[in-house]
Amino acid sequence: MRILLIEDDHIIADFIQKGMKEAGFTIDHFDDGSIGLHAALTGSYDVGILDLMLPHLDGLSILDQLRKDKKSLPIIILSAKRSVDDRIQGLRHGGDDYLIKPFSFSELLARVESLLRRAQHVLEPTSLTFQDLSLDLLARTVVRDGIKIELQPKEFSLLEYLVRNAGHVVSKTMIMERVWDYNFDPGTNVVEARISKLREKIDKDFSAPLIHTIRGLGYVLKGGHD
Repeated sequence: MRILLIEDDHIIADFIQKGMKEAGFTIDHFDDGSIGLHAALTGSYDVGILDLMLPHLDGLSILDQLRKDKKSLPIIILSAKRSVDDRIQGLRHGGDDYLIKPFSFSELLARVESLLRRAQHVLEPTSLTFQDLSLDLLARTVVRDGIKIELQPKEFSLLEYLVRNAGHVVSKTMIMERVWDYNFDPGTNVVEARISKLREKIDKDFSAPLIHTIRGLGYVLKGGHD
């Protein structure tokens, strides 16, 4: 799941980015309204988090342009403006939710999850399956052959990416960009380390491994043996 954050307060932005990454989301941050709008129009995101007071282009103008272009990206407005009229204005311009600053991260996360549930009801399934493996994307739980498997947030995101691309080889670069949102560093072993931990949980106690290494290319989720 990928989040777009348009917020020019870097303390708030860092707070949100840290929390969302720990929760297993990928997040792109922009502190300029014009650049943020371009990202919203051209990128692929599941939820947007939008400040109203931004340099070069304000949040309401961003919403107007998004809805004019028929972009249905769910948007949570962040604002220090507290009046009922301000909230009504934000929602009438196309916001899906309105959260007043200061806020708790747990409330923001709950609202993001709520928007995802509403969007996925129409646009995406709420679960993924591959052979005897199933993922609940809302509860972020994993079951294989009837056995519940506990995963850390990044492990869940990595497994989700593999399941969505089942049968197709994904490279380290692709995984880093999608799951960790890093520029690829050939010297890091974070992907190998997390794949190893994921195998311990997903494959070790089952007869047929699902996660396979394709030497020199990357990894693939498939049935059978290497």
